[in-house]
Parts: sequence; C-alpha cells; structure tokens
Amino acid sequence: MSSRPARTPTTRPRRSPARPHETPPPPAPTSTASPSPTSTSTSAQRRDARATRARILDAAQRELTRDPDSSLEDIAAAAGVARRTVYVHFAGRAALVEGLAAEAAEAIRRAVAGAPAPTPDAVADLARFVLMVWPVGDRYRTLIRLARGQDLAPARVDELLTPARDIATRVFAHGRRQGVFQTTVPPDPLGRAIEAQLLALLDCVDRGLCSDDGTGAAAAALIAAGVAPDTAAAKVDHVRKSGSPPSPV
Repeated sequence: MSSRPARTPTTRPRRSPARPHETPPPPAPTSTASPSPTSTSTSAQRRDARATRARILDAAQRELTRDPDSSLEDIAAAAGVARRTVYVHFAGRAALVEGLAAEAAEAIRRAVAGAPAPTPDAVADLARFVLMVWPVGDRYRTLIRLARGQDLAPARVDELLTPARDIATRVFAHGRRQGVFQTTVPPDPLGRAIEAQLLALLDCVDRGLCSDDGTGAAAAALIAAGVAPDTAAAKVDHVRKSGSPPSPV
C-alpha cells in the first residue's frame, strides 16, 4: 500500500491591520510679502500731492478773501510753492475756484448732516440752524464775491446751497404750522429771502463793514421770519447758552 506524500501547508500572507484615516499635514503658513519699495514710494507721493493741494486751496481761500483779484502767482507765493506747482493741481483760476466750491459744498453737507431733529420750538430751531451754518458761510464768504464777479456760475451756487435750503424750508414750514412765523410768504420763498439776507451780511463781513459770530445774523433771520425783535434776541441768547452745535469746519 503506497503512502501519499504529505502536503505542505500553504502559508497565506497576513493582512496588516487597517490604518486609521490619515489627515494630511496643514500647509505651511504663507508669509505676507512686505510692500515693495515702489508701492511705498507711490503712497508717499500721493500723500505729499494731497497735502500740497490742500495747502494751495487754503492759501487761495485766504488770498481771495483778502483780494478777490489775487493772481495765481499771489496764491502760489502764499502757499509756498512755485506757480507751476499750482498748475499741476489746477488747470487755471476757474479750476482753483471750483476746488474751493467743492470744499464749501462738503462743509455745508457736514453741517446739515448734523442738524438736530425738529423740536416743538421752531423759533429755536431756526436760530440753531443759522448758528450752525454761519461758520461755513464765514469761512467761504469770498465765494459770494467770486460768484458776483462771474468766477462761479449761479447754477453752481444753487447746487452748493441746496442742502441748507432744504433744511431751512422744512424749518419755516414747521414754524408756519405752529403759528410762530409769518404766513404771508410761502416757506420756500421766505427761505430764499432770508438766505439772501444772510449772504448780504456775510458780504458785509467780507468787506470789513461789520463783524459777527452768527448771533446778529440769527436774530436778523428770526425777525425776518416774523418774530418780535426782543423775542428773537432772547431766543438766540438762550440757544447760545444751551449749547449751539460745534463748528463743522
């Protein structure tokens, strides 16, 4: 009886234990590149240009207030720059006057943006409004004479004054409803009439005929609106003592 050869047992490869899910390492932090010397230099040049432009406008405001016929050479000397530097920022006198007008428009917008909400006392509201916008008019009063001399178009003047006119018209309408302002003239024309009065007073200040911190102008506006003179003076004094808004310029 023949014997079968013994089987050699088959060895199966052993499975490795399952590996847990491996999270890839986080990417290396990206370093923030420092501004290049070129971009830093450009930023500095822009700052210098803005500062020079502001200095020229400030000098123009002073010189044109002193003498509306001041030349660009006078303004350049007052700003401490060469005349050609003025031309770098402004193409000519008209562009320079427009730069002042743009500054005035922004100052008026800031002033009326800070106007308080109407109160039950429309007379005090009008006094407060005049005291609030007077510093802007006083700073840029030379624009009145420039507009009269055709350096500034009437349409541009209207555009500058529109935000203040809107507030004034609302105050006058409110006062008419309260019965404290005259009712023979509608609010918008009444506002235009008192605006003309205030501009005339600013022109007198510009010409050295009088000086005012806004107190006299506010009282005059109230009287023109139909408030008795004694009441107007007392109301302006009360608003002054209770705290008028800070100058927006």
